[in-house]
Amino acid sequence: MQKTAVSWVIYTLTHSTFMLGLTLFASQFPSFLFSLIGGVVSDRYNRYRVLLVTQVASMIQAFLLAVLILLNHYEVWEILALSVLLGVINAFDVPARQSLVYEMVEDKNDLPNALALNSSMVNLSRLIGPAIAGIILEGLGDGACFVGNALSFIAVIGSLLMMRLPKYESKPHPKNGLGELREGFSYIRRTPSIMFVLVMLALISLMVLPFSTLIPYYARDVFKGTATTFGVIDSFIGLGAFSGAIFLASLKPGANLKKILFINTLVFGAGLVLFSHEQNYPLALLFVTIAGFGMMSQITVSNTLIQTTVDPNMRGRVISFYAMAFFGMQPLGGLLVGAISKWVGTTDTLMGEGVAALLIGLLHWRYLHREKLKARRKKQIIEPLVVHAV
Repeated sequence: MQKTAVSWVIYTLTHSTFMLGLTLFASQFPSFLFSLIGGVVSDRYNRYRVLLVTQVASMIQAFLLAVLILLNHYEVWEILALSVLLGVINAFDVPARQSLVYEMVEDKNDLPNALALNSSMVNLSRLIGPAIAGIILEGLGDGACFVGNALSFIAVIGSLLMMRLPKYESKPHPKNGLGELREGFSYIRRTPSIMFVLVMLALISLMVLPFSTLIPYYARDVFKGTATTFGVIDSFIGLGAFSGAIFLASLKPGANLKKILFINTLVFGAGLVLFSHEQNYPLALLFVTIAGFGMMSQITVSNTLIQTTVDPNMRGRVISFYAMAFFGMQPLGGLLVGAISKWVGTTDTLMGEGVAALLIGLLHWRYLHREKLKARRKKQIIEPLVVHAV
C-alpha cells in the first residue's frame, strides 16, 4: 500500500516518469550502499534481534510518513528523504530476514518450497495491497493509506515476538567487519554458480525490473484511469507473481531450477513486450499478469539457488550481495528507464525492457549449454578411467 501510494502521490505532484524513477532510486539505492554492512551484521549477531530492530525502525518511518501526509504540507524532497531512510533500514532487514528463513526450516530438503511459500506470502500482499491502496486513495485519501501501513507493523512485530526459534549461539569472529566483507567476496569469486546467479539478477534488476516505475503512466495516460486503475494493474502484476510463487512452491524436490529460471525469464520478457503497446485494457491486464509470473522466478529461484548452495557461515554476506544485485541495480535502472522514457517514449521504453529480458534469457541458455557440455566432457574422461581401474 505504501509503495503504491508513494508512486501515485509523486506522479500526481510532478506528472513526471523521471520522478517515479528517482523515487525508486531514493528507496532502494541506500540498500545497495549499506547491504554489505547489513550482511556482516547478519552473520555476526542474532538475526532474529536484528529483524526486530529493523521492523521497529520501519514502523517509525511509516508513522513519520503518515504524519507528513496528514499535515498536508509536504514537498517531494521530504517524501524522498523518508524513502532513503527506508532504504537504509532494508539494507539490514533483507540479509537478516532471508537468512532467518533457512534457520526456521528443520528439514533442509524443504528449503526450496519454504522460500517459494515465503515469496507467495510477499506476493499475496502485493496482489491485495495495491488494489486496496487504489480504493483508499480514491475514497479516503492518501493519508489513510499511509496510516494503514504504519498500523500494520503492530501485527508484524507482534508475530515476531510470538516466534520460538532455537537458542542463539554466538560464534567467535576473529576478523573485523572489513575482513569478513573481503572473505565473502572471495567466496563468491570461487563459486562460479553463485556468481552467475548474482550477475543475471543484477542485469535483470538494472534493465527489466524497473518497468514497474512506468505503471502510473499506463494507468493515467494510456488507459485514462484513476488511482484505482493503477492499483488494479499493480495487483495483476502481483497476481502473476503470486501464481509463479505457488508454482515454485509446488515443485518436487530435485526440480531443475536453473532451467525453470531460464524459461521464466523468456516468459517475463514476452509478457512485457506484449503489454508495452497494448491499448485494450483486459488484454493488457492478461499480459502484465504473464510478466508478473515470469518476474517471480528472478527473485525466488535466484534466492533458492543461493540459499541451497552457500556455506552457512557465509550466508548473511552472500545474501547481502544478493540484496545489492536486487535492490542496488533497480534504482539505477529506475533512473535509466525514467530518462530513456523521456527520450523515446514510455511504451517503447517498456518494450525495450521486455527485449532485454529475452536477451538475458538467451544468455542464461548459453550458460546452461556450456555447463551441460562440461559435464559431458567430464563424464567422457572419468568413465574410461573407471573401466580401466576395474
